[in-house]
Amino acid sequence: MEQKQILEKMKLLKLWGMYRSFQTDLHQLDDNPLTPDELLYQLLENEWEDRQNRKIQRLITRAKFRYTASVEELVYEEERNLDKNQIMRLAEGEYLGQYQNILITGSTGVGKSYLACALGQQACLKGHRVLYFSLGKLLARLKMMKADGSYLKEIMRIEKHDLLILDDFGLQPIDDQSRLIFLEIIEDRYDRKSTIVTSQLPVSSWYEVIAEKTIADAILDRLVHKGYRLNLKGESMRKMRKPRNEN
Repeated sequence: MEQKQILEKMKLLKLWGMYRSFQTDLHQLDDNPLTPDELLYQLLENEWEDRQNRKIQRLITRAKFRYTASVEELVYEEERNLDKNQIMRLAEGEYLGQYQNILITGSTGVGKSYLACALGQQACLKGHRVLYFSLGKLLARLKMMKADGSYLKEIMRIEKHDLLILDDFGLQPIDDQSRLIFLEIIEDRYDRKSTIVTSQLPVSSWYEVIAEKTIADAILDRLVHKGYRLNLKGESMRKMRKPRNEN
């Protein structure tokens, strides 16, 4: 079979990793000939790597992170109260296999959302399905879905993801319906999936935000019982960044 026909078959079968590799190899085989077994192995390796990279990119795209973030770009200054060793351990993703949660607190601008997105992106790199939401917007959206009948389908979709990031807890008041929706989300995930929650408020103040004691106890027991607490400190990272127009 001619080389052009082989390339055409690869395109038809959507073997893009093999296709690109074979195109490259055609120009190198004269100088560095491979045995048939070596060539086949190399093609398969490149196809596998290409598929893994595309899968990771799909996971990152579908997560809809607020920030494009990575643990390598985090600032580990002492005043931030951010332990690099702990973050590196979390980046390995063991907490996901143990269905543990991460609660990130700190004042506005200290990097809570960025840290959550960095851990979320790291989970995608490990092949996990992740979803990011601003909690206030998610609760408002789910309340509307209750009215049009699509609520249950969305709740089931959220439940299937290995990691759910709920950003800005306590930024907006929580009414009765939102409390029950929040409880359902956390209850569905308890001991089955992991959740990251960020908030400007310390965990001790979360009871006041939820307001209804029975529901607050149920939610926080499930979040805190198997959770890491990261309390960020220091100045606002936004203030520390150099303005774009500044030379």
